[in-house]
Amino acid sequence: MAKTKVYIDGQAGTTGLQIFDRIGSREDLELMRIDEDKRHDNEERRKFLNAADIVFLCLPDDGAREAVSLIDNPDVRVIDASTAHRTNDDWTYGYPELSAEQRDAIAKSKRVANPGCHATGFISCAAPLVRMGIVPADYPFTCFSLTGYSGGGKKMIANYEAADKAQALYAPGIYGLTLHHKHIPEMQKVCALEKSPVFLPVVDDYYKGMATTIMLHNSLLPGTPTAAQICQKLQEYYRGQHFVTVMPFGENASTIYAAELAGTNHLKIVVCGHEDQTSVTALFDNLGKGASGAAVQNMNIMLGIDEATGLE
Repeated sequence: MAKTKVYIDGQAGTTGLQIFDRIGSREDLELMRIDEDKRHDNEERRKFLNAADIVFLCLPDDGAREAVSLIDNPDVRVIDASTAHRTNDDWTYGYPELSAEQRDAIAKSKRVANPGCHATGFISCAAPLVRMGIVPADYPFTCFSLTGYSGGGKKMIANYEAADKAQALYAPGIYGLTLHHKHIPEMQKVCALEKSPVFLPVVDDYYKGMATTIMLHNSLLPGTPTAAQICQKLQEYYRGQHFVTVMPFGENASTIYAAELAGTNHLKIVVCGHEDQTSVTALFDNLGKGASGAAVQNMNIMLGIDEATGLE
């Protein structure tokens, strides 16, 4: 049986390296590796981009758009890990747990936009609530998202791991203070929200793992559901999913640790609160379900094989 040819454009970056770690030893794939000194040679890249069956783009936004423009082979299927195409209607958004229809669309697509890490956390919590009518589309969502420093790429990793690390980096850092973080457009579009969420990300002094939280006033929701009822609805929505689970209400209710699922491709949702207020937190690995693991999961779906292949 012929192996699927896979090319990672941007193989030296954090996401590209993490994808390689997940698929490098798979016997069903043939990994195409461009010479290190030709990574920026567009003619050489063009050859690899058009010879592959599946291409992962692990590039800045402009680089991802350029890579797509170099592809003229209509059979090449692309998974873009950048922000460039996540709100583009010509691309399929790569969060398969959104619905059976979304998973089917990914399976058939030639162009899949991999979700952003913070967006994955927000969408996993908010989108089902809006789709089920529990939270109205005009609800004023707020969200904070705690992440390990590996999501910031090589420069941030080097800063945090330097022997003479700046004192400020020993404490959490709130950023995105303009409230225009690049993941907000996909959060709003995929959740079909009338207002963009107020979103603040937080980076802290640990390598990987995320905790993304939304908070709700139950009195502003139709029928004023309790936190326990919201939890039950989310459990029903995600029932049968392999990588996304919702914890029983009341478990993990004292302390949530952002790195709990580091090193996995799983995402766990924890609902806390009472009759009047609810918090919904998504726990996952920013390099796993928040980036490279999700990209490999999408590839598996596109290839028509078990989506967990190489991810356990």
